Amino acid sequence: MDLKTAGRVTLGPRELAATAARVRRHIVETIGRAGSGHPGGSLSAADILVALYFGGVMNVDPSRPRWPGRDRLVLSKGHAAPALYAVLAERGFFPVEDLAGLRNIDSHLQGHPDMKGTPGVDASTGSLGQGLSFAVGLALAGKLDRAPWRVYVVLGDGEVQEGQIWEAAMAAAHYRLDNLTAYLDHNGLQIDGRVEDVMSISPVAAKWQAFGWHVIEVDGHDMDRILGATAEAAEVKGRPTMVVARTVKGRGVSFMENRAEWHGKAPTPDQLAEAMRELGAADAGGPAEGGDSGAGERGEEDGQ
Repeated sequence: MDLKTAGRVTLGPRELAATAARVRRHIVETIGRAGSGHPGGSLSAADILVALYFGGVMNVDPSRPRWPGRDRLVLSKGHAAPALYAVLAERGFFPVEDLAGLRNIDSHLQGHPDMKGTPGVDASTGSLGQGLSFAVGLALAGKLDRAPWRVYVVLGDGEVQEGQIWEAAMAAAHYRLDNLTAYLDHNGLQIDGRVEDVMSISPVAAKWQAFGWHVIEVDGHDMDRILGATAEAAEVKGRPTMVVARTVKGRGVSFMENRAEWHGKAPTPDQLAEAMRELGAADAGGPAEGGDSGAGERGEEDGQ
């Protein structure tokens, strides 16, 4: 299958798993090569992003990154940029070989997403707490234009300690933004340790419900559950949806899993070699084969 095709790409379960494995390898390899980055939260969010871009959800056109009719993705937890870059490369927005330039001064793949420099990036993020507001603005614009496209936003659980998140949550419910689906990468850890110790966000599902959101709780590493929740969100009318995805920080690399210290440091060469072995050399090949793809509606030439 040509994963650069316009529209929605739908891979089968095995192909989704293989794609997620390649994405995780890209994450640890590029951070290791760069000598800096955020592997823990990138690995925990990988399955969510793969589900969106390869599970028949997001309607995009890699050959026209600014196509007005595309669905939008806001990575509010911008430090997980290595995961987004890996997914965009696999989807065909730019060559996979570009990933080797992560965090290089002359590369378009900087430490946090830059919508002006990287094809496929819809929002410049990195200052935590701001991405949901941006996503609300996009969703409101879509409503005002009566556009069919949807907005997806990925949040970190430490990030939702920020007050601006809750202002945006109120606005999304107030404006009945049912074209907005948020995913909380709830891995339970942030740079300073356990989220519950730094500042508790519990009961997180009840909080979002109290703010007027439809809430679904899932295993954030179960593709079927992620895709089922996303399909449910598309049917909800009159309010936005929050998918609370319970994940594991550092997922897929044993010595990184559930360790806050891997929030923002690169593996040593020996650790990188071990991580690559764990993630499996057999999954390091090219794009997955098989599955079905469907082209979504096409819009006009590149726009904002």
